Amino acid sequence: MTTNDDNATGIGLLNEKPLHAALKQWVAQDGDAFEVQVDGYVVDVVRGAQLLEIQTGGCASLKPKLRSLVRSHPTRLVIPIAREKWLVKLPKEPGGKPRRRKSPKRGLVAELFKELVSFPDLICHQNFSLEILLIQEEEVRSHDPNRRWRRRGWVTEERRLLAVLDRRLFTSPQDLLDLIPPGLPAEFTTADLAAAMQIPRYLAQKAAFCLRHMNAITHIGKRGRSYLYTTHVTGTS
Repeated sequence: MTTNDDNATGIGLLNEKPLHAALKQWVAQDGDAFEVQVDGYVVDVVRGAQLLEIQTGGCASLKPKLRSLVRSHPTRLVIPIAREKWLVKLPKEPGGKPRRRKSPKRGLVAELFKELVSFPDLICHQNFSLEILLIQEEEVRSHDPNRRWRRRGWVTEERRLLAVLDRRLFTSPQDLLDLIPPGLPAEFTTADLAAAMQIPRYLAQKAAFCLRHMNAITHIGKRGRSYLYTTHVTGTS
């Protein structure tokens, strides 16, 4: 895997974080161009006619960019989810040693719905695709006594890629519906969805919001105080 330095512009590289830079190199193929101006936006990777945008933080800010790019270009959004994470705390005092431990939390593919809520209907567009990378990462934290209100003063300095464990590509609402295992009732609430997918209720609510706005499920009424849904796929356009 190599980069094409002749086509790379260098735009945006000055403030690039380690995780973003490592993922860009991981997805790169021969002939790719990096940090290229396309329709007024800087795109992470250009592969022929295809555009790839890698996002390691919240995706809400990408909404206008993605909606604009898909009008004329096949565009793929690449999002990493930490299946396994190691936390590294830098010493508070000079001369101390960093402390490293493995986080008990394990990232789930379904966490993609936390990002997709900003533009759930985009998966219906023929030029849009979403790729999830399940990764091992290292999160480096330093202590700032002036920020005790957050994590007792521990602040994330950077995230580092250790390995990519798996990748999943989503190109249609049906691909996202396939995340729901068999056995979900024909009519269901977000509590049913959470139980079926073995995810927290709040995440099931985000999943239902996304699936409803991409016409993959339909709101048909209420069961007690909970909204009731049924599956309904219209396909892509």
